Amino acid sequence: MHLHLRSLALIALLGSAPVWAQSATTVEIFKSPSCDCCGKWIAHMQKNGFKVETHEVDDIPASRKKLGMPDKLGSCHTSKIGNYVVEGHVPAQDIKRLLKEKPKALGLAIPSMPPGVPGMDIPNSPPYETLLVQADGSTSVFAKH
Repeated sequence: MHLHLRSLALIALLGSAPVWAQSATTVEIFKSPSCDCCGKWIAHMQKNGFKVETHEVDDIPASRKKLGMPDKLGSCHTSKIGNYVVEGHVPAQDIKRLLKEKPKALGLAIPSMPPGVPGMDIPNSPPYETLLVQADGSTSVFAKH
């Protein structure tokens, strides 16, 4: 009987292993308390398996500067994900790719708030690009949408 209980316990532990291996990546977002579109981006991130910790701040540019993202790439919110900074409404698929490929970079940015980005969903929106941002502020195209 003891052996049977141990086997069941082992099966239960092994059966839950994928849950342990797939714990959600945490996104720390620094946003204005009054920004509606940021809430929609948060929902997009949660829907895509990210855990979101929200920090409501009165000075987004100060948060951006503290994290090292250049003002010229600014948007309505700045996020920290692992060792990367993410500026604006970057799609979850781009962030997942960033975390998988692990390029040497500061992070990703979508400057301003172009229509069509997650949280600014507008039908028939023009194309936009996600930029890979280097520590020196230089950028290259990471993804086209």
